[in-house]
Amino acid sequence: MSQRPARSFAALTPTLALVLALPLGLGACGTISETVNGPKLSPLAYPVGATSQPIPLQTSVEALGTAPATPPSAAPNSLWRTGSRAFFRDQRASKVGDILTVLINIKDNASVSNQTDTSRETSADGGVSSLFGLEKYVPKILPGSPDPAHLVTTGSTSSLQGAGSVNRSEAVSLTIAAVVTGLLPNGNLVIQGRQEVRINQELRELTIAGVVRPEDISAANTIQHTQIAEARVSYGGRGAITRVQRVPAGQALLERFSPF
Repeated sequence: MSQRPARSFAALTPTLALVLALPLGLGACGTISETVNGPKLSPLAYPVGATSQPIPLQTSVEALGTAPATPPSAAPNSLWRTGSRAFFRDQRASKVGDILTVLINIKDNASVSNQTDTSRETSADGGVSSLFGLEKYVPKILPGSPDPAHLVTTGSTSSLQGAGSVNRSEAVSLTIAAVVTGLLPNGNLVIQGRQEVRINQELRELTIAGVVRPEDISAANTIQHTQIAEARVSYGGRGAITRVQRVPAGQALLERFSPF
């Protein structure tokens, strides 16, 4: 039986290098495309946990046009209209998939000033004034003719002065719609929201997540960010302006790991 000759490692090296370089090349192409065309918006989808089954969020116009239109039925002398929601039902978010509005109004001011001033001075003097009459032999044994009563003398002085201050002021006023993605055993709601706005080649992104009590949701189906437990608020951007304002990677690494 004939055997296929084994390929040498030298022959496999170019193929292996090509396989390893392919992901890097694709990542570089994505970076170049984002640099030229600007950042792309994330795909439209429900937050994680909002639904266990994927629900299509985009429906074609043709599919909408094929659905037969159902005219609303008239109900004379009635306050109820067919197709409306419950008349006495609470319209606030209460179950997975419901939407509520989060009002973010952050105004923080922090001022901290610390000053430290410490000093210490110590001294010690030790010797042998009397030791069975043997102290008179000490000057003969030790060089320099030391005084037996003052054989060891030490002293030290240390001081420390430090000062630091922090002055910070932040103001963020935003509104975002969040989706209920989970229901805790005690009835609290887990919410998550994301908002993206693209202007030219700059993309601004706002995300919110946390746990809220149903009692804190107002009648207008809104809640303040201060009433969200484990709140995670992120507001940032990426694009041409952010790229120019960002510290270059080489300089950031040099400043981070420089021993001087």
